[in-house]
Amino acid sequence: MLMIVFMVASSEASWLIYHKPEFKGRVIDAETEQPIEGGIVVVVYYKHSLISGPGGGYTSVVKVKETLTDKNGEFHFPSFTTLIQPNSIEDYARFIIYKPGYGNFPDQEIVPYGLPPVEEQAFFSKEIGSKGELEMWVKAEKGPELKMSEVTFGIVELSKLKTRVDREKARMAADIFGADFNAKDLPLLYKMVNEERKSGF
Repeated sequence: MLMIVFMVASSEASWLIYHKPEFKGRVIDAETEQPIEGGIVVVVYYKHSLISGPGGGYTSVVKVKETLTDKNGEFHFPSFTTLIQPNSIEDYARFIIYKPGYGNFPDQEIVPYGLPPVEEQAFFSKEIGSKGELEMWVKAEKGPELKMSEVTFGIVELSKLKTRVDREKARMAADIFGADFNAKDLPLLYKMVNEERKSGF
């Protein structure tokens, strides 16, 4: 009986079973194209809970994970599977990449420019360096519009920040993001943000 329930659950669109593929990428300096080692990468896994009424439901966090980029600037999160309660379905995964002295992703990166949140998951789930297309914001006469654009999957280019104001903006973005969690959830991010705050750059 349990086997039948599991088979039915896994055949539905994420009903009871929450699954995301492995995510990976490479973070490089936009000017030198050299790897950025020791950058913090956070992935947040979201679900959507369905409720009746005019609101139509709400989005909440299933899990949050963090890691550091290695000497090649690369990071990796293994695939993630868990159970979620009935009336919930899996939603998107979001990322933040931060290292003091550099702009952060997804607010200040050079590449990929204009990537909507819902496309981040696809961007980090393909082979690093492979080519393809994603829907992205591009400049147009009447303002930004979504268009299919060529991307190099997994490659994130960050620029070095030259002023204290710019570094503070990057830190504050990471700090605000981290405020949704606690130091137990994201010890690496909290440590890095606090060290940057104390540096007084």
